[in-house]
Amino acid sequence: MGTGATLNDLKVQVNNKQILSIALPITLSILIPQLNLLINSIFLGKVSEEALGNAGITGVFYLIFAVVGHGLNNAMQTVFSKNAGSGNPENFKTILSQGIRISLQFAAVGILFTWLIAPFIMQAVADAAFYPQEMRFLKIRIFGLPFLYLFQMGNAFLVASLNSRYLIIAFICEAAVNIIFDYFLIFGHAGFTAMGFDGAAVASVIAEFSGMIVVFAVLIVTGLRSKYGLFKTFKFNKEINRQILQVSLPLVAQYVISVTTWLVFFLLLEGRGANAKAISNVMRNVFGIGGVFVWAFASTCNTMVSNLMGQKREGDIIPAIKLITFWSIGFCAVPVLILNIYPQVFFSLFGQNEAFIKEGISVIRMVSLGMIFMSIANIWLNGVTGTGKTKTNLKIELVAISLYLTYTLFFMKVNYISLAMAWSNEFVYWTAIFTMSFIYLKSGKWKSLNN
Repeated sequence: MGTGATLNDLKVQVNNKQILSIALPITLSILIPQLNLLINSIFLGKVSEEALGNAGITGVFYLIFAVVGHGLNNAMQTVFSKNAGSGNPENFKTILSQGIRISLQFAAVGILFTWLIAPFIMQAVADAAFYPQEMRFLKIRIFGLPFLYLFQMGNAFLVASLNSRYLIIAFICEAAVNIIFDYFLIFGHAGFTAMGFDGAAVASVIAEFSGMIVVFAVLIVTGLRSKYGLFKTFKFNKEINRQILQVSLPLVAQYVISVTTWLVFFLLLEGRGANAKAISNVMRNVFGIGGVFVWAFASTCNTMVSNLMGQKREGDIIPAIKLITFWSIGFCAVPVLILNIYPQVFFSLFGQNEAFIKEGISVIRMVSLGMIFMSIANIWLNGVTGTGKTKTNLKIELVAISLYLTYTLFFMKVNYISLAMAWSNEFVYWTAIFTMSFIYLKSGKWKSLNN
C-alpha cells in the first residue's frame, strides 16, 4: 500500500475536495461503530425492555470514560496538525509515543475508578432493582478502555497525516467482531453460553481489542511506521508531554462534564419507568447515527484549523469553518429526514409494543431539531478547539451545561410534561454552544497577534 502524503505536502487547502477527502473516511469510520451500537441495542431489545433500558445508563457511564480518549484524540490531532502545517512532521513519532503513554495512564485511572469508587456512586443513584446488573456490566466493559484509547491514538495520527482513508479498515474489523460476538454471547449461539446483558459487555471488549490490533497493523503494513519512524522509543519527552496535556486537559474536562450531564439525564429517568428509559436509549442511538456526519466534519474542522494555524493562514480559518458547516448540515439532514419519514419502521426494529413506538415518535421529532443545531454548533466549537484555545472550549461548555442542567431539572422534576419536552434540552444546549463559539471566533481573540 502507498501512503497518502509525503513528508512535505501535509499543508491543507480550503476547498470542498480537501474537506471531503478528510471527512468522508472519518464518516465511514464513525458510522460503523454507531451501527454496531444500534445493532447491540436491537439485540438487547430482543432480550427484554429492561435490558434495553439498562443499556442506556451503562452506555452513558462508559461513554464518560470513552470521551476522555476522545478529548486526548482531539488534542493529538491539534498538536499533529500544527506540526504538519508548520512543516515539522518529523515530530510525529514523538507526539504519538507520548500520546500512547498518557492514554494508558488515563485508562488505568478509569479502570480503578470503575472498580473501586463507581459501585458506591451507582448504588446511591441507580434503581436498586437494576443496580447489580448494571454494575456487573460496567466492571466487564471498562476493561476495553486501554484498547479504545490506543485505537484512538492511531486514528488521530491517520487523520492528521492526511491518511484518514485507512480508518475504515480498523472500524470494519471492530464492528464485524462486535456484531458476531454480540450474537454468540448474548443469545448463546455457536456453542457459547448465553450471557444476556453481560454478553454485550464481553463482546465490546473483544471488539475494541481487535480494533486496536488492526489500526496498529495498518500503520505497519502501509509503511507509515517506517516513513515517520513510529514506535522506536517511548522515552518520556517533557516538552511534547506538556503540549499534549496543555491542549487535552481542558478538552477532557469539557467532554467529561458534557457526557456526565447525559448520565444525570438518564438517572433522572430512573423514576419515569422502563419505557422512558428504553426510548431514551434508542434516542442515544439516534444521536449516534445522525451525529456520525457531524463528528466527522467537526474532526475535519479541528484538523484543518490547526493546520492553517501552523501555516500562519489565520485569515482563511473563518471561511473554512463556514464551508465545513455547510457540508455538516447537508449530511446530517439526510438521516434526520429518513428517520422522520419512516419512524415506525425504525422503532419496530427494537421489538417493543405500540405504546413504545407512539411515544418514541414524538421524541424523535424533538431530537431531530436538536441534531440540526448540533450539526452547526459542533463545527464552530471544534473551530475553537483547532486554534488551541481549549480553555475557552471549557468555559463555553460550562456555561452551556449550566443552562442545560437548569432546563433539564425543571422539565424532569419541577414540571414534567412529556419525554419529548425533556429531550428539548438538546436544543437549548447546542444553541448556547453555537452562540458562544461564534462570538469568540468572530472576535479574533484567538489570533496569534492577540496572544
